Amino acid sequence: MSWKCDFCPQRIFTTKTSYTNHIKQCLKSVDSSEELSLEVMMIDSLESENLLNNENNFESIHENSNEDEGEGENEDEDNDSYNAEVEEESLTSDISHSSVSFFENMELSNSEPENYSFNNYASDYNNICEEAEPIEFPNNAYADLMALVTNYNLSNEATNTVIRFFNEHSNLPLSPLPKNAKKGRELMKKMKIPTLTSKKHKILTHNNIDYYLFYHPVLNCIKNILSISDISQNFTLRFENFKYKGEKAYSEQYTGNWWKNTEASLPHGSNLLSIILYSDATTPDTLGKSSLHPIYISIGNISTKRRNKSDAKQLLGYLPILKAKDKSEKKSKDFKKLVRLTYHNSMKFLLDPLFAEKGIDLEVDNKTFWFFPRISTIICDWPEAATFSLVYKSTNSNFPCHFCLISKTLLADTDLSDVTFRNNENMQEYFYNNAGQDVSLKNIPNYFWSLPSINVYSATVPDRMHHLDLGLFHYQIEFTQALLQKQDSSLVNKIDNRLSKIPRFQKFQMFTNGLQSISRMTAKEYRILMKVMVFVVDNLYKENKNNVENFVENKKLSEVYAKWNKMYMMSRSEIFTESDLENFRKDTFEWAKLFVEIFKPYSRSKLKFPKFHSWIYHIFESIRQFGIINGYTTETYESLHKDFVKIPYRMSNKKNVEDQIMKTLKRQDIINVINKKQKKKKSTKLLNFSSKLFETKLTEANIYFCEKMNDPNINDNMIKGFNQFLECFDDFLDNILEVKNIKECDIIIYGTATLENGSIIRAKNKFHDKLWFSNVAISMDSNESSDYQSDEGLYYGKILLMAKIEIEEKPPLNLALVQWYDFKFEKNSYLYNCPLLKLVELYNLIPIETIDNIVHIIPRFDEDNEYFVNKYIS
Repeated sequence: MSWKCDFCPQRIFTTKTSYTNHIKQCLKSVDSSEELSLEVMMIDSLESENLLNNENNFESIHENSNEDEGEGENEDEDNDSYNAEVEEESLTSDISHSSVSFFENMELSNSEPENYSFNNYASDYNNICEEAEPIEFPNNAYADLMALVTNYNLSNEATNTVIRFFNEHSNLPLSPLPKNAKKGRELMKKMKIPTLTSKKHKILTHNNIDYYLFYHPVLNCIKNILSISDISQNFTLRFENFKYKGEKAYSEQYTGNWWKNTEASLPHGSNLLSIILYSDATTPDTLGKSSLHPIYISIGNISTKRRNKSDAKQLLGYLPILKAKDKSEKKSKDFKKLVRLTYHNSMKFLLDPLFAEKGIDLEVDNKTFWFFPRISTIICDWPEAATFSLVYKSTNSNFPCHFCLISKTLLADTDLSDVTFRNNENMQEYFYNNAGQDVSLKNIPNYFWSLPSINVYSATVPDRMHHLDLGLFHYQIEFTQALLQKQDSSLVNKIDNRLSKIPRFQKFQMFTNGLQSISRMTAKEYRILMKVMVFVVDNLYKENKNNVENFVENKKLSEVYAKWNKMYMMSRSEIFTESDLENFRKDTFEWAKLFVEIFKPYSRSKLKFPKFHSWIYHIFESIRQFGIINGYTTETYESLHKDFVKIPYRMSNKKNVEDQIMKTLKRQDIINVINKKQKKKKSTKLLNFSSKLFETKLTEANIYFCEKMNDPNINDNMIKGFNQFLECFDDFLDNILEVKNIKECDIIIYGTATLENGSIIRAKNKFHDKLWFSNVAISMDSNESSDYQSDEGLYYGKILLMAKIEIEEKPPLNLALVQWYDFKFEKNSYLYNCPLLKLVELYNLIPIETIDNIVHIIPRFDEDNEYFVNKYIS
């Protein structure tokens, strides 16, 4: 529906508000003596060409190179905010059929809030969803331009250049784009989306500096997650007494004991809404000179697989980071206490709206449910967990574990039998008896004590990424280097050399510089490294040549890495029965005891690591309480820092950073809404060849292949392929296709093929200056493969050549020439739980479509024709 002005027939408006504003201005220019008929003409539909014919020229673009620097963050906040809209509506209202509607959004609060107190913030949550006229982009071209501007952070000058270029070359009588960049930004600024409301609240003033909490109201965050179209398909309302293979089992959070007990405490007919928090301070710049402290929220009712996608998490806010005036204040007890109070006061401000006495009503899949929100887990690293639980952060404190009251002297003990766990009740008893210091507890009341159904000391679950990837595995690598340096210094270089020779694999990072950059490795790089280290240290040395005291045998060093991998892979299980938990506990303690035995002499603290203790003693109960570890690991949350901190920070002018980031995120949210509405289904991937290498006719192939085999630039693998190709092709025609007397066909050799599952196979002499011949797994029936020993139905081969055979009047054949692997030994076929293979002189052409997947096969160092199938990588 559109509105047309009686006095300005060329002016047409798509919203009532813009029409009303225009009429007010228009009336001033009309002679007051005339009798006016102010009848509003309602136009149900307008064909775009009818409107285009009314205009002959584009509106000019007004540029000001000094205008709106810093991506529009310094625009005036005046009340005449509709002027841009009025102007733009007259230009582009005709293409309304493709526009995207948006809902109301509260502007970021500019009012001057009072100093923080626990009772002055309720009004911030009132009137969040007041009614307002929806505002939309005039057309798809306008929307796509603003998406381009937002996603690539285009300056006003660059945007104006794009607009001018489009207008000059599009040959349209009327431009669908905004007059200039400023007008486009103003329109986005007025778009209102209630569930994406951004606000700020002053928490305190310290050293004459006001500290604000920038946030999205928590109920809006929850509504935004629940509004995602497919969430209802992955959403559970009730506890499930899950059993697997006849045993009590734990999987999703709603199968855990916390859910069972919490649900039982709620009023009849209500539902539990499990709230998951993730908090972690980070540095947005590469130099680490500035910091931001985001906190995110998700919902435990959503299945783990769906919840681990980024859109199932919402930014709740940025916590204020206090600055001391000098080093003396920074070290003072009063300042440290103020930091912790500010943290917990901020948490109270953010979370209190969840805990209405009578619960809250929320829509899921267009149905209203009665919920009681309860915080289930808090995902964070060790220092952050100490801040949530308000225990001493120092590992030198008497009781450094936030789960239990274990003495610091026993942190490396793997034989503990009696552990006293922390809970809200016993910690409050210590606190109110002024004895908190006796259990390493800060002298500050913990906000989470006041909340129902949460034991903050167990809710801050062990995080696999920080405990294992960045923690214990990092130590294991460091201690291995120290051990090898002591036993034979040349072994450290040998490790680096072996790492650089690990064969390539899809999405596998090469460690060309060995372990020299270990201090700068990311969690992802550590996860890649742990998948190959067992093969690197295998067969590394044999005897104690230097008569080193406390010499560690190579077999034992290899074993600690194999046990680590077994424990780590078990931690990623999707289901834990009680038997599985017992096996997991057994595997964990086997690794832990060997870790302590080998590396304790190389640790200055004698392995008194809180992460070591909490992992081997507390992870199993966390699984029973909250389900599988995959449901509460920071691996899937860390990537949010890129979207919500680092990229928006780089887009800012580094002044009033949080304010600018919130505005940037609002624009990105608007673009995301557009993308969801315009989202197209992904096309199904088919087998695809690329990187054509050679081509010949069948009748000329023998001579052609002989010439290539004498080419010094051809690798030995490809020479084998050329040598075997024709014989294998005859065998394929006779025994597989049962076709004879093919006189002619085209043989095209390719270097790369992409399987339907997206895996890429290569058979190339050079790929980024290094050869790459992929290894693959093929499933076969036992009667098809009497020549080979299988690995649970899988057979392994090395790709030597890939060819498309084009036969006249027949579909093309997509074939791979493979050289087969077989087990090295009939007995003891596995080492470190991985098949130990050898290459055999057996070759076949197989249809590429029969390949299951690519596999990572690593030559065993210092051995001839021995290969590991890397089962730790997929």
